[in-house]
Amino acid sequence: MTSGFLEYERGARAYRLAAPVLSLGHAMRAASPVLNAATPFMRDVSNKLHVNIGLASADRTEMVYLESIRYNRRASLRTIVAGQRVPIELTSLGRAYLATRPTAARQALLKKIMAGYRSASWKPIGAEIDRAIAKVVAADYCVASWQPGVVAMSTPLHAPGGQTLALNLSLMTDDTAASVERLHAADLLALKERIVHELDRRAPPP
Repeated sequence: MTSGFLEYERGARAYRLAAPVLSLGHAMRAASPVLNAATPFMRDVSNKLHVNIGLASADRTEMVYLESIRYNRRASLRTIVAGQRVPIELTSLGRAYLATRPTAARQALLKKIMAGYRSASWKPIGAEIDRAIAKVVAADYCVASWQPGVVAMSTPLHAPGGQTLALNLSLMTDDTAASVERLHAADLLALKERIVHELDRRAPPP
């Protein structure tokens, strides 16, 4: 409490996060070499292709958006923002991340996630994860549609310092996932290549 990160709300008789926490998040984003390198390219692709672009990092059993660029011109429909969490097991972001994990680490994480599911409901999700991992191995991306009318595809992105992130492209559409994949898979991988190239260019000399 002496740090100022919590404030007491008398009516609720509980603590809540205080304003200084927001400044920590802003400082993290402003100082991130990955976000500084990636965000201009992400915004460019979003504007040109009229798609959403996101970059996320794993935190326990969820993916946390580090940056989220929503194309929708109506601000009220831009529902995904930096800091928002989505489930690893259901999203293309999470599945792309899982594909990069060593087998033992991946199995341990999935065991934690499976604890929240009944066996019958987990079976189709587990099969989708297996297919997504195979897709990442073969093509460097995977596709998922866990929300009605939204198709997303993601690719792993290895950041400086050894951190593995996931970069995604998504859009609201009535088209099939296969159609979106044919249309935008190359765009996603080209964006990743641009970001990796920029990160390499900015890296300090050995």
